[in-house]
Amino acid sequence: MRTTAALEADCAPGLLFEHIEALDRYPAWMTLVHAAEPVETDGAPAWMVELRTRVGPLARSKRLRMERTGLEPGRSARFERRELDGRHHAAWTLNALVEPLGTGSRLTMDLSYGGSLWTGGILERILDDEIRRGSERLIELVSADPTP
Repeated sequence: MRTTAALEADCAPGLLFEHIEALDRYPAWMTLVHAAEPVETDGAPAWMVELRTRVGPLARSKRLRMERTGLEPGRSARFERRELDGRHHAAWTLNALVEPLGTGSRLTMDLSYGGSLWTGGILERILDDEIRRGSERLIELVSADPTP
């Protein structure tokens, strides 16, 4: 599964980037990310992330360890699933790119998932809804920030 989403915000690119460069900032605006806690690492910054959503009366959740494997400060961040248990796991990759846009900025996020648990028509629609609501919350967050 792969999905790409973009939003435009009336704020400086740096302000928008502050909300996407570290996964522990995501729960404030993306409810699909139920929790994201930094973890000790000898290399790239990493987080234990819990994804959670409801499908009718059922809840689905997934815990994964994500590392920031790429960073261009103020512009782009890449996160990849990197578990340390020696087992093979489905790939999760998130790329985020912030670009200046007139007096504001544009955020483009690309999520790819190589497993089967979070695929299927219903879950893809739920993901689309979560992305839409998360985009609205993120715009509210950066619009409410008094920083120029």
